[in-house]
Amino acid sequence: MPARGRPTVRSRRLGAALRRYRLAVKLDQPQAAEVIAAHQTRVSRIETGHVIARPIEIRAMLKAYGVDDPEVREKLEALAKQSNRRGWWLEHAAHLRPDYLDHIALEDDASHIREWQPVLVPGLLQTPAYSEAVITDGPNYVAPERVTQLVKVREGRQAKIAEGGATYTTILWEAVIRHPLVGVDTHREQLSAILEVGKRKNVTVQVLPFSAGMLAAATSAFSAFSFDLEPTVEAVTLDNLLGSSVLEAPEDMTAYVNTFDLLRSAALAPDASAQLIRDVLRTTKEF
Repeated sequence: MPARGRPTVRSRRLGAALRRYRLAVKLDQPQAAEVIAAHQTRVSRIETGHVIARPIEIRAMLKAYGVDDPEVREKLEALAKQSNRRGWWLEHAAHLRPDYLDHIALEDDASHIREWQPVLVPGLLQTPAYSEAVITDGPNYVAPERVTQLVKVREGRQAKIAEGGATYTTILWEAVIRHPLVGVDTHREQLSAILEVGKRKNVTVQVLPFSAGMLAAATSAFSAFSFDLEPTVEAVTLDNLLGSSVLEAPEDMTAYVNTFDLLRSAALAPDASAQLIRDVLRTTKEF
């Protein structure tokens, strides 16, 4: 049983992959159950992430599904082993929404992270002061002691990028850069931090200009995650009023990858984006 009595991001990813391979060879769940000498219910619970497949079951299923790539087997077995691995963020689990825990787990596993933000600076780039302002002034009341904890969690998330553990690409709408939603001093500090982080080899920051028109309104904020050397998107999270939701269906991945590619093509190049941020920094003192 996955940790906390609910499917984890990793157990769901494992189950979804096994389901895709099963459907590709047109086997139903009862037939898959025969392969591992189990009841159909176990296959169903494995595929939904409620039960973690054992390595011997993974090998038997992949063999029956005609998947003989050792890298695929190793990846899925690693997912099984890591499904209950305790991440640093779980020390805060009692105070965080389950969907936020899922988002952090995806970030922690990812090799490539792509983000689009039309309103706020992404959490992976936020300074402590900016984070505190966003959390405190948001539409939902957060107790002061919890604000401090949430800021620490965002700082913990940023370690992945600071240590070069993932390639990070973010596209920000020009409004995020030009129009402070926080105090001017906090906004200026935040812009300077974006410029500094953008110098890292594993980070790309681009700004979608106002001239892109309606493209900025095409979709709300989202994050896309890849988990292998090849940047194939396998999960997307969407922001909403109360948290975030995780999408994993192949058709959803295609739609969001295409949208991100459109946004990136219309965005300023990284150097031009940095220059725009520097130009705004020179003028924000006049606000």
